[in-house]
Amino acid sequence: MKKITILYIAGILLGSMSSCTKDFEEINTNPNVVDKPNPNYIFSKAQLDGLNNNYFFTNILECGGMIQHYATYKEASGVGDKYLSNEVYFSAYFNQLYPTALNETEIVINALKANPSDSNKLNIARIWKAYLYHKATDLYGDIPYSDAAKAITSQVFLPKYDTQEFIYKDLLKELDEAAIALDPAKPSFGKADFIYDGDVAKWKKFSYSLMLRLGLRLSKVDPALSKTWVTKAIAGGVILNGSDNAIMDYTDGPNDFNKNPVGFDARRQDFTAGSYGQKNVEGGKLSKTFIDLLKNTADPRISVYSGVWQGTTQNTSLAIQKGFPNGTKTAPTATEQGTYSEPNQSTVFKYDAPLVLLSNAETNLYLAEAAARGWYTNETDKDLYEKGVKASFLNMGIYGAAYAITDATAYLTLNPYNAAGSFEAKMSQIHTQIYVALFVDEEEVYANWRRTGYPVLVPVNFPGNVTNGTIPRRLKYSTSEYSVNSANLAEAVKRQGEDSFTTRMWWDKQ
Repeated sequence: MKKITILYIAGILLGSMSSCTKDFEEINTNPNVVDKPNPNYIFSKAQLDGLNNNYFFTNILECGGMIQHYATYKEASGVGDKYLSNEVYFSAYFNQLYPTALNETEIVINALKANPSDSNKLNIARIWKAYLYHKATDLYGDIPYSDAAKAITSQVFLPKYDTQEFIYKDLLKELDEAAIALDPAKPSFGKADFIYDGDVAKWKKFSYSLMLRLGLRLSKVDPALSKTWVTKAIAGGVILNGSDNAIMDYTDGPNDFNKNPVGFDARRQDFTAGSYGQKNVEGGKLSKTFIDLLKNTADPRISVYSGVWQGTTQNTSLAIQKGFPNGTKTAPTATEQGTYSEPNQSTVFKYDAPLVLLSNAETNLYLAEAAARGWYTNETDKDLYEKGVKASFLNMGIYGAAYAITDATAYLTLNPYNAAGSFEAKMSQIHTQIYVALFVDEEEVYANWRRTGYPVLVPVNFPGNVTNGTIPRRLKYSTSEYSVNSANLAEAVKRQGEDSFTTRMWWDKQ
């Protein structure tokens, strides 16, 4: 009886289905689902997600602590400050990047590549993809790249890990091809592009400037290839004027994603409202190494970057700034905590502060290195170094016209460039300026420090650290990959070396 009933019901259902076949698709189509993605909207989201990726965990606690821009007395959050292993922090960037910004950028590329009239949008998306991947590979080394974000288009759910060498060479190729293909006569993203408003000429300069950054990253592992890409970037035309700087503008609301992640993420998780330097959740402060460098060189940027809480306001005068020692275990009293410098909440930690991705300060300093190597002869390394410093001073004006430092004469007189010095002496000066000028982009400062070794940092040797008292060379892979994509991860570890903080990646040669 039960079997008969089931067959009877099934017959009724089949009959019903056959009688409404012509309306089936219409009835079963969700009116709220978008069949074709809008590349403009998704590209906007990819820009926001690409920069709003665990800023506090990755930039401050990991990279910022390791390069001694930041310090904390706390242990759990002192992963970079004390060279400790905490899966929550080292996995965060990897786990968020792939399902959001990288996947979104791939959707944009797939939606645009068949239409020749969309070539500018396509090539801008390729440049953005290169920017995102270079950040990821510089943190972890070998990563999923050629197979990544292919689940929908190619049903690749477990992407292989590509070597960093392959990734870097392909990123440089992508930047070159995309820059050449950009055409001012064709339409672009317009206001959907939050960085350049779709300005094709500026994206071209950004692409070559990123090529300059990546090209120099190869200087130790492959000097000849490094020179090739550096000279190509220079010939293509890098960012030299502040008006061409790659800057993301933010607003203080109405939603949290509209806010600058530097200030929002850090103030939400550590430098909270009402703490006034005495009750920070994770005990974060600016490092003694960083503050001492600024004070010892009478660097006027210190008043833009830092402040000491006095009541409900921050005193930004040079004399009162005091950095917190890295590797500290003993907690200071609340009163003492309040005497240490923190990021200035009226500038770099302001919710609506602009965020610099790549500027003429960085490019001029990299050109100074190229000149010191003999790879660029149009200007002297001394002139380019001074241009880089002056550009950095003027770029403080992004936080408000009053913050722009228009006269660098006193600083350059007190801290003259040693044009007659050795190559290493020049590298030390150039990359100490990178260390200062790129403050808040901790990932990039960390990558550049690993390549150059400048400024010279004194490691800490906190009890229980996992690096034997040496500054980490990379972040460990996400622990979720060990269960989800274990075979491909195992192959990467076998090839690259132990999945540890001390394993050097391809370009990070001694």
